[in-house]
Amino acid sequence: MKHILLTLFMIPLFFSSEKIDTYPPVTVLELFTSQGCSSCPPADKLLTQIQDTYSKTEVIALSYHVDYWNYIGWKDPFSKAQFSDKQRLYSQKFNSSSIYTPQIVVNGKTHFVGSNSNKMANTLHKNAKVSAKNKIELSSVNTSTTKVTFDYQIYGNIKNKSIRVALVLDERITEIARGENRNRTLKNSNIVIAESVLKLEASKGVFEIAIPKLVNTDDDLKLITIIQTTDLDIVGACQVNL
Repeated sequence: MKHILLTLFMIPLFFSSEKIDTYPPVTVLELFTSQGCSSCPPADKLLTQIQDTYSKTEVIALSYHVDYWNYIGWKDPFSKAQFSDKQRLYSQKFNSSSIYTPQIVVNGKTHFVGSNSNKMANTLHKNAKVSAKNKIELSSVNTSTTKVTFDYQIYGNIKNKSIRVALVLDERITEIARGENRNRTLKNSNIVIAESVLKLEASKGVFEIAIPKLVNTDDDLKLITIIQTTDLDIVGACQVNL
């Protein structure tokens, strides 16, 4: 009997010694949008307002322009099939039978219509209380006319995780000549113009991403790094201005 009581007493001590890494909360918003979609401008505007309201350590906003609206007459200059495929992966994760714009995906875990300001406010408030599982620090960031290189250091468990690197154009104003938004002038912000994903093998390393030709010399760019699981959950992120 004494042996059994001793074993039961030691169990809580064993579990209490387990270390769980947590870091300050960060919310990553991924908006799937298109200049050819008449429902998208309100979502684009909301995303801009959010990025202007929150600090870059609290909320990271990304705008992915999909290409499946291009057929109606206006080719979105920022659209990529890669981003439409990315949205389809989320659709599979969420067991959705279709994809739509404007769609906002939050930390890779939930989604809703990107122009729903009430849902957005509630989601941001809720996520502000959830600690991140990873932290990323960038150093030796070097920008040339053709590429960006940097060193990264990741804190927390990296098993079965990847680092996603996005090059983001701060803002661009476009006059739309055709399609659903014809004769409108649209302001887009936080535009993803390049993105790469690398499976993590080590907590530190060097990364390089090419700068697309559509970038002008006077454009403001941001570098955003994201840690994601195999299930596309986002568990850490950071951004720096270039």
